Amino acid sequence: MTIQSEQTLENKMIQQLVSNGYERVTITNEDDLVANLKKQLEKFNHTTYTDSEFKQILNHLTKPLNPFDKAKVLRDKFSFKNHANETVYVDFLNLEHWCQNEYQVTHQVTMHGKYENRYDVTILINGLPLVQIELKKRGLEIKEAFNQVLRYHKHSYGAGLGLFQYVQLYVISNGANTKYYTYSKEQDFKFAFYWTDEKNKRVSDLEDFTKNFLDKCHVSKMITRYIVLHVGLKQIMVLRPYQYYAVEKIIDKVKTSTTNGYIWHTTGSGKTLTSFKASQILSKLPKVDKVVFCVDRTDLDYQTSREFNEFSPGSVDSTDNTKKLVQQFADVNTKLIVTTIQKLNTAISKEKHTKVMSDLADKKVVFIFDECHRSQFGDTHQRIVSFFKNHQLFGFTGTPILTENAHSKNGVKKLTTDLFGERLHDYVITDAINDNNVLPFSIEYVGRYKYKETSKNNLDIEVEAIDTTELFESEERIEKIANYIINNHDSKAKNKGFTAMFCISNTKTLIKYFDVFRKLKSEGKHDLKIATIFSYTANEDANEDKSGEIPEENIDYSNAKVDIHTRDVLDKYIEEYNKEFGTSYSTKDSKSFNDYYKNVAKRVRDKEIDILFVVNMFLTGFDSPNLNTLYVDKNLKYHGLIQAYSRTNRLKGENKPHGQIVVFRNLKKATDEAIELFSNRNAKEVIIVPPLEDYIEQFNDAVKNLLAIAPTYLSVDDFYSETQKLQFVKAFRELLRLKNRMDTYADFNFDELLIDEQNFNNYSSKYQDLKREAENQPNKDSILNEVDFHLELIHKDIVNVDYILRLLANLEEEEIETETKKKRQSEILSMIDNDPFLRNKRDLIEKFIIEQLPILEQNEDVTEAFSDFINTEKVKEFKYLVEEENINENRLEEAMESYMFSGRFPTNNELVETLKEKPSFRERRTIGERLIYKVNYFADRFLR
Repeated sequence: MTIQSEQTLENKMIQQLVSNGYERVTITNEDDLVANLKKQLEKFNHTTYTDSEFKQILNHLTKPLNPFDKAKVLRDKFSFKNHANETVYVDFLNLEHWCQNEYQVTHQVTMHGKYENRYDVTILINGLPLVQIELKKRGLEIKEAFNQVLRYHKHSYGAGLGLFQYVQLYVISNGANTKYYTYSKEQDFKFAFYWTDEKNKRVSDLEDFTKNFLDKCHVSKMITRYIVLHVGLKQIMVLRPYQYYAVEKIIDKVKTSTTNGYIWHTTGSGKTLTSFKASQILSKLPKVDKVVFCVDRTDLDYQTSREFNEFSPGSVDSTDNTKKLVQQFADVNTKLIVTTIQKLNTAISKEKHTKVMSDLADKKVVFIFDECHRSQFGDTHQRIVSFFKNHQLFGFTGTPILTENAHSKNGVKKLTTDLFGERLHDYVITDAINDNNVLPFSIEYVGRYKYKETSKNNLDIEVEAIDTTELFESEERIEKIANYIINNHDSKAKNKGFTAMFCISNTKTLIKYFDVFRKLKSEGKHDLKIATIFSYTANEDANEDKSGEIPEENIDYSNAKVDIHTRDVLDKYIEEYNKEFGTSYSTKDSKSFNDYYKNVAKRVRDKEIDILFVVNMFLTGFDSPNLNTLYVDKNLKYHGLIQAYSRTNRLKGENKPHGQIVVFRNLKKATDEAIELFSNRNAKEVIIVPPLEDYIEQFNDAVKNLLAIAPTYLSVDDFYSETQKLQFVKAFRELLRLKNRMDTYADFNFDELLIDEQNFNNYSSKYQDLKREAENQPNKDSILNEVDFHLELIHKDIVNVDYILRLLANLEEEEIETETKKKRQSEILSMIDNDPFLRNKRDLIEKFIIEQLPILEQNEDVTEAFSDFINTEKVKEFKYLVEEENINENRLEEAMESYMFSGRFPTNNELVETLKEKPSFRERRTIGERLIYKVNYFADRFLR
């Protein structure tokens, strides 16, 4: 049986779309596209346009310069004056009745940008290209189709009138696997999703996907209702299938019943976007008077309000206090409210608010609760249902309270179903990991129970849950763990490429740990930036952490009884934080402490803090893709354990293959029980990555495969056929993938591998050479152009500019002989040569070492000095480029600013337009390609 070709896939797909009601139309170029657009807009708007009228419409459509602004134009009405001075209104899309649009399909449209590109299949809605489908023959990687679309973005989507920048959804497929996504500045493959059915079963076959997802009504519904324009990020976002089904279930429930329900979506699966979309749609239903989104903490109130307003500016007015909340309830124009459970409870229970709030008692109010199992919500539940007679309650949770993990209160266990009724949709942690929406966990247990004597994790510390806390809190144990973390943190965090959190049993022990880390830092044992935040209320540690639960987080202590000693210690730590970061926070009032909380959260997200020490704070509800490690010296169980571990499992590129959990207590049984409960099945092998030994075995098998293709690294030089080169690339890429996973284990080294580190780096150099070879022949139809080289796996944060500068700074501080210093500088520069992203910066770094490093003042910051040096060099090189090519400086600056914003590099035609004198038609292409090379080189050196 022959493999189905790309052409066959394309033809079958078009036939299927036509049989599903799409009109087939022949469009070969932009002129055809524009002519068809005029006809379709006339048909859709039930009118005709003169040439001058259509020119106004076309000017309006082509005015926005990027896909985000075009997406806004698509959703808005356009009005203009016709020849009779009458106002004419033009709709581009029916947003309310999404099935009532005009649908066409075409293929092989050719566009001329930097290069000529021919697109596979295009779906036109009302004449505009809104869905682009890129196909690869069966057997090829689906990511090759994704990379093809990336090239279209760079080379031709913005060419001509830029109408292909109106594409809202991209579909990529190799027949067997099919994904969809929307335009993203990050252009990351992780944002390409499989479609599924309601039970989370993938719809991956192209024929099934076409039948279900590309159904005319469904694809229009996805575009009109389930795409969100994130104004804050200027990003277009599309909901994933489980988010779609959850929102649909809630809307259906409100439309057809008065009963409640809850959504079980695992931690890290994007509940904020789901809840926003549900709240937004519900607030537009005529029968709904108010939609109230409730969170359980002031910081989440602020964070959620900000995120909601970034999805849709002005959609919510954050409630600073209960009085303002009551005013919002009274305002008939305020349909959507974000508030805390505490403020809601006060609004309906305090007598002073009764008069205003009583008017809402019979109104239709829909409540959506984030993390609906919170204990304090249980106390408030009865008040809400008693006060609002016409209510509906919906809850979101990543870790519901089930029979197994419920606590008894007065002999009664309160479950999530008791508060919210039936489960409307679930998407558990195994679903999310299988879909690559969250990461699995790599768990290392550090302590005496390690069987391998040579293991770095074989630390002589207590790990069992003994009755007394004396041994757990002993100075000897704490110092051993502190030194273990200091010695291994660089490999865990990939030398400050990521950040970590350390959760500790109680405040008293945290203070001991923090003081040890401070002492070791003052002794020059580490240079980690550490910070802490914890509660200072009285009796905070009374129950220690034997239950394994994470209590409710509260950062408002205005009415709480405080522990003076604990508060004084925290103020001392905050004062050190203030000196480090130039801030002025304290615990003297709730606002200042709340601002400190927010500032710490921001600095952890921005990697300005290496390790954050906590007891309970930040272990729930805190999201940071840059956090990859959780150190644990604390008892955790069930939802508390999953919530804490899940701080590490947000996606962040190839260099973060899993969330790392380093445990200094024996939590293996508790971990297994929590995983079994919250995955709804026996799925430990999905959620927890294999031990290092398994990866070593896989790696050595991959080495054997590599050596069969290229017995030595020099063998690669003898490869003349692209098939041989492709075999080598795929074989070595597998080694890179496995090594990236092994790098994070404390015990990893090359001793047990079938290839030594030097030889591995030799093969890596050849691998990078092939990548450059493919890049230097962009016009050549090469299969290497279709391959993802995963260079980010070579460009680990272990070698980046910051790391190089830290090495240089340390070198300056050392009192060593000049020859030794030169030798070390040479070693540092050789590290740059092995990094594909730093090579073109080598001369800049070398120039800095030779010219600037020797004249720095003793206390001068090397990083700041390098930043100043780079800015100076950037200005000089930009001026030289402008003068050498006779470029209009302002126009080139605008082009580069647009690139930095949109991520789309200017085409050669766009760069030619920046010239002061326009070249002849015959010279245009040659000059354009030269400009592309020079500007790209400049961007590589200074902007990327």
